[in-house]
Amino acid sequence: MDIHELIKQTADKVQTRLSELLPGEDVAPTTLHKAMRYSIFAGGKRIRPLLCLEAAKACGGDDECALNAACALETLHTYTLIHDDLPSMDNDDLRRGRPTNHKVFGEGVAILAGDALLTEAFGMLTLVPANDRYGVRDYVAELAYRTGSLNLVGGQVLDLEGEGRTLSLDELRAIHNGKTTALIMASVRLGGMAAGCTPEQLEALTAYARALGLAFQIVDDILDMTSSPEVLGKSVGKDAKVHKATYVTMVGLDQAREEARALTADARAALDAFSPKRRENLLLINDYLLKRDY
Repeated sequence: MDIHELIKQTADKVQTRLSELLPGEDVAPTTLHKAMRYSIFAGGKRIRPLLCLEAAKACGGDDECALNAACALETLHTYTLIHDDLPSMDNDDLRRGRPTNHKVFGEGVAILAGDALLTEAFGMLTLVPANDRYGVRDYVAELAYRTGSLNLVGGQVLDLEGEGRTLSLDELRAIHNGKTTALIMASVRLGGMAAGCTPEQLEALTAYARALGLAFQIVDDILDMTSSPEVLGKSVGKDAKVHKATYVTMVGLDQAREEARALTADARAALDAFSPKRRENLLLINDYLLKRDY
């Protein structure tokens, strides 16, 4: 299947299920639910749900076994975007081509909308069916570990503390592995777990996600320096404005591109553990994320 058609089909499935799982705009408190839905239904490629569903298929599962996990991942991801955009964090005015949540609903409601989405994500995980190897306890533990203080939130703190400082490449990787790679790893691992993957399959998926996640962030760093708000749907050049280290500022544009290519190759190699048919879409995603322009 063409990658763009795969992205569209997955986004449509996730959109439909999210609409069923989240409170409607007419449910009190209406302002909160409007703010939550404003951000989660703002568009986007739904890459994390896509990775979750395709990892499940690589392990012999189907969409239904992992769809609620995919929705949980998108819900949690949206909370991180709302909070990232706040004045106390990245102070952004634009997200997915329209005003950020706090610009529309105010800072207080935006914070609470993010909090509510984070909480809803764990509720969605309880709807993921158990199998012979994994159950709800495993799903919740996985997402909590990948997105808590030791990974995603910790990476955000390292990012804030790194502003205006000269960082080493290892320090920059630690930020990226926390902020970006951790949630991508959770996406891939939860998909495999929902399908009852073997320990060997989970190890291969983890290696794939580790390389893919860092490549994804390096490409983001490149696009922040080379793209435009019209193409990217969000502000560009903001890292430079606050003297934040990126792969581009640290090693240069050419070397950053080479690093992203090398990591993409590592991700491809990790999928050798799966049959050509089962790994096909994960390979498509891998190559697409390297070459994307937004």
